[in-house]
Amino acid sequence: MILTVTPNPALDLTYRVPALQPGETHRAAPPAVRAGGKGLNVARVIGQTGGHAFVLTTAGGPSGLRLADDLEASRMPAEVIPVSAETRSSVAIVDDEDGETTVINEIGGALTPAEWIALHDAVLRLTVPAACVVGSGSLPPGAPEDFYAQLVAAASAHQRPSVIDATGHALLLAAEAGASVVKPNRRELAETTGRDDPVEGARILLDAGAGLVLVSLGAEGMLAVPRAGEPLHARLAERLTGNATGAGDAAVAAVATLLAGGVEDPSAVLRRATAWSAAAVLAPLAGDLHPTYPEFEARLVTG
Repeated sequence: MILTVTPNPALDLTYRVPALQPGETHRAAPPAVRAGGKGLNVARVIGQTGGHAFVLTTAGGPSGLRLADDLEASRMPAEVIPVSAETRSSVAIVDDEDGETTVINEIGGALTPAEWIALHDAVLRLTVPAACVVGSGSLPPGAPEDFYAQLVAAASAHQRPSVIDATGHALLLAAEAGASVVKPNRRELAETTGRDDPVEGARILLDAGAGLVLVSLGAEGMLAVPRAGEPLHARLAERLTGNATGAGDAAVAAVATLLAGGVEDPSAVLRRATAWSAAAVLAPLAGDLHPTYPEFEARLVTG
């Protein structure tokens, strides 16, 4: 079982428009609505590819009820910590003309000290049977900055690998705690380390204590920077257009699946993560892969 922890989930609303024109009025069909947030998307991809994931998340208010209902309807194994703050929404607008997606993410509400304790206790309990632990996404306002570092420590206490997809000080602390893999995108890495060069930024996280740094480069593919050896790069030969909002989550799902199976080779991790990330771009909703995802690894250009 792969445990995915999402302290700041969202109710995802995905609209499609023929062509997005800023400043203009658009008519659209009702949105696709589903329980979202990075860790939930990771769990969906793991399930689609034949793995077993367990979701730990929070939910509050009417949107939180809709999120919990969707988790149940999707038959995703989950534990939901009730919170007083309303679960935030995330709106994605897909432009069918050029394939670009515009995303508006609400920040989310603060958790009370008692709610953080309940979430932390659940992490400690659910880490025991997990083969890998994943911490994904933003933290709500007022969150302990070391929340993901605590997650890494809980995994390490049971000799479990951990994958963290975060940004800023929370990511740096997770690296210092010894996260097996950290997966920022290029912008998040620059914001965290102050370095525009992704290799230089990755080296800072490695020096802090991370085992492997995987950097999403958008259309340029993905970069893996290991503790030993040269950086590795992989991409598709052709540029894909579609909904890229879940591409990073698909990469995290690939990493967690391999680590849970005992595979740690950076080259294998990079190839699977890049392939699944690309396959996610062609899927209509975040948390899904295009049905042809097994074929994507053979289409990669590496080096």
